[in-house]
Amino acid sequence: MTTATTPESQNLPTVDLQRRYVRLLERRGDGLVSFEFSIGWPELAVELMLPAAAFDEFCARHQVIWRED
Repeated sequence: MTTATTPESQNLPTVDLQRRYVRLLERRGDGLVSFEFSIGWPELAVELMLPAAAFDEFCARHQVIWRED
């Protein structure tokens, strides 16, 4: 018989889903901004690209915490 580990039985770090993180990767010459975005855990991120104006709006809307690392 196989048993599955449930989140309740693991020691997982706490997460605050209200915390949104951005790490700027590059402002490209074609007007696109490349950046990493994460929710809760800054170590777990997706890489995204947006036009500069949309990037600024995205950051304001999500009230991001800027990562410098």
